[in-house]
Amino acid sequence: MMREWFDWFTHMENTKPLALVMMSTAFVGVLLYVFSNRKRSARLETYKYIPLDDDVVAADHDTGTHHEQR
Repeated sequence: MMREWFDWFTHMENTKPLALVMMSTAFVGVLLYVFSNRKRSARLETYKYIPLDDDVVAADHDTGTHHEQR
């Protein structure tokens, strides 16, 4: 029984649709996780400014001013 399953699994015409279903399910799961909760969605939206926050801190360090970080 195990040998037959392994033989089926090694054929590309069988594994490609299986991989497509698995990856599509994972993608939809990630989308549902990110956008299902409004608080989480708003929190994740604020993360897009993280690279810009580093630039502001570096500029403040160069000028000698100090601002508290969030």
